[in-house]
Amino acid sequence: MSFSSKMKLFVFLAFALAAASAVPTGISKPVKVMDMPKTHSIDGRITNGYPAYEGKVPYIVGLGFDGGWWCGGSIIGNTWVMTAGHCINDGSGVTIYYGASFRHEAQYTHWVSGNDQIRHPNYNNQLNNDIALIRTPHVDFWSLVNKVELPSYNDRYNDYNGWWAVASGWGAISNDSGMHNYLNCIDVQIISNDECRNVFGGGYVIDNTICISTSGGKSTCGGDSGGPLVTHDGNRIVGITSFGHGDGCTAGQPAGFTRVTGYLDWIRDNTGISY
Repeated sequence: MSFSSKMKLFVFLAFALAAASAVPTGISKPVKVMDMPKTHSIDGRITNGYPAYEGKVPYIVGLGFDGGWWCGGSIIGNTWVMTAGHCINDGSGVTIYYGASFRHEAQYTHWVSGNDQIRHPNYNNQLNNDIALIRTPHVDFWSLVNKVELPSYNDRYNDYNGWWAVASGWGAISNDSGMHNYLNCIDVQIISNDECRNVFGGGYVIDNTICISTSGGKSTCGGDSGGPLVTHDGNRIVGITSFGHGDGCTAGQPAGFTRVTGYLDWIRDNTGISY
């Protein structure tokens, strides 16, 4: 082999080695946000956020399922709430808490049977299609109880990369106290799905996933499943809290949400709601 050929081979191998080293070596399995581990200092709610003033997020509801677990949800119409598919289980009835600041101190509640809960038919254990709808008694809208708008059909191809949004929720009951948790919010930035796949892989992060950066430990945490991710610009719900990293809420790893724009037809077909 000539010196020139050897040099070309050396350069090729060097580039190949560099490319290989850039490929992530470890992929982490996501954890449902309702099951995420939490440390003693987190108190099981949205981490490193801020208390929501009364009426800041009037669209969020608390969902207390008869089986004993807690999720969040979002009002999208006078008779409809949207949440995560993994919150719906075994046909359990659910008490919906409307207009609450403290978790169980709602303006009013409604109980809904399992027959009025619709989980996406293609939901699976990889948390794909992690979305569900709950048909509710009619609620009137006012300053503390109101709907959040869905994205319009014109937004269905918007990836929202770099957009800022607010996530909200109560999380689980504190390990330190019997007091009810107060509603908290975090302002977060949406990141690309490619960045998210580098952590969780392509089986979990599909086109209909949307992810956020959790830099500074700002993240959703145990009990926030099903809650809303709403853009600062336009106040449209673009995500439903779905999964996080197994290292916990403050690990600084991306958090995953169901991408609402991927389900506008399914939502319209079940509820009649579209923009």
